[in-house]
Amino acid sequence: MFGLFVLGVIFLTVIAPIWIIAHYLVRWRATRAMSRQDQRALGELWEISRRIESRIAALEKILDTETPGWRPNR
Repeated sequence: MFGLFVLGVIFLTVIAPIWIIAHYLVRWRATRAMSRQDQRALGELWEISRRIESRIAALEKILDTETPGWRPNR
């Protein structure tokens, strides 16, 4: 009975913490890298943001010619 108690204490103080740390290190490494699907989605978002930026620039150019005072003074 005493031997089982000692084994339990050793397990809880030495083996269990190492096991938990190793488990979360493996999970962290697995989620650290982006998947191909994440990379594809990021690329699509980048392309969409570039198109929106060019549209905004075109709208600002049109507003500058048609309504010169539309921008607030900075």
